Amino acid sequence: MALESFMTKEILIGSRKGTFVAEKKKGVWVPRLAGHLGMGVNFVARDPNSGTLWAALGHGHWGAKLSRSTNDGQTWSDAPQIKYPEGARYLAPPMPDESGEATGAVVIKPATLLKLWMIGFGAPGRIYVGTIPGGLFESHDGGESFELNRPLWNHESRGGDLFAGEGSGTTHWFGTPASEGEFAPGIHSISIDPKNPDRMLIAISTAGVLETTDGGKTWRGANRGMTNDYLPNPEAEWGHDPHYVELCPSQPQHVWQQNHSGVFYSADGAASWKKVSQPEQGVHFGFPVAVDEKDGKTAWLVPGKADMQRTAIGGGLFVARTTDGGQSWETLRKGLPQEHAYDVVYRHALANRGDTLAFGSTTGNLYVSEDRGDTWQTVANNLPPIYSVRFGRG
Repeated sequence: MALESFMTKEILIGSRKGTFVAEKKKGVWVPRLAGHLGMGVNFVARDPNSGTLWAALGHGHWGAKLSRSTNDGQTWSDAPQIKYPEGARYLAPPMPDESGEATGAVVIKPATLLKLWMIGFGAPGRIYVGTIPGGLFESHDGGESFELNRPLWNHESRGGDLFAGEGSGTTHWFGTPASEGEFAPGIHSISIDPKNPDRMLIAISTAGVLETTDGGKTWRGANRGMTNDYLPNPEAEWGHDPHYVELCPSQPQHVWQQNHSGVFYSADGAASWKKVSQPEQGVHFGFPVAVDEKDGKTAWLVPGKADMQRTAIGGGLFVARTTDGGQSWETLRKGLPQEHAYDVVYRHALANRGDTLAFGSTTGNLYVSEDRGDTWQTVANNLPPIYSVRFGRG
């Protein structure tokens, strides 16, 4: 069915205390609890091939687990679990101190699953999960089993094959504080080319972007043109801090990236990047980015303040939209709070389908626009902190 021929009816929400679904009934969006009450749900999405709902849980007691539902969330069950293979190790850089400086030596650590961060769906039967510490797990049987993608795990940028020995002793994959108590690299972006399911972009905090065009057998860095303000060499090949990467489904050569150091856009399939921030409009720092399904030059962001408090800019919440590849930006505020707004929108908490956009914030607010961001309505105010927002069945 053509994208423009259906109306979006389901928004899937992962939160600190459960999975929620917002459904449109008689013209009104109505949220409801759909499972995992009291559990952290880092990411929830529907497999477009099978219709199965998948949730990445971060339970404080039971740890990281995959959960799935085949009956629209009426019941959930544990999925086959992700586990690092015996002998999986990685080079861990030293923890930064309060000043942000890392002191000490790189050490080899055994890989233990700390967080399930994102779930991606490719060709029928293919499911991908990004983890902390920096693992890409893949299934080719619809989620009945998962295996670590070893070519990426053993990539030279993170020290080579530590299954076989001690590696090079040098890693360019640094940490993210996204997992409590640990500082390890994590894969948060899995962007699959619908026209070529063997092509995939992944992004790591903190390392950069990598691409495969052969289904994960080989990987190459895709960081040319990116800059990192806090590196000694801002244009280094590695050490970048992408917050989220997404490509246009209909024009997959168009790729967007919200980075710690600004907004980047590529018109050549991530072969090169161009910085398209406009700090004077507040378009610079943030976490999520959404790309129009048909027009690769159109994208939306939810910018924020780049400080330790990380709130809306000037107390007013807005969405930024470009329709010309980042040459110009509009700030869209109608229907969003413009005073005393403390919303922070995480990297997976903005989504779009057709003319409809939705985003959720750490203050438990869910906002929806059905006119491409021109106007917004508040769907919920009292949800738990929201980690992910994705459109489901339409």
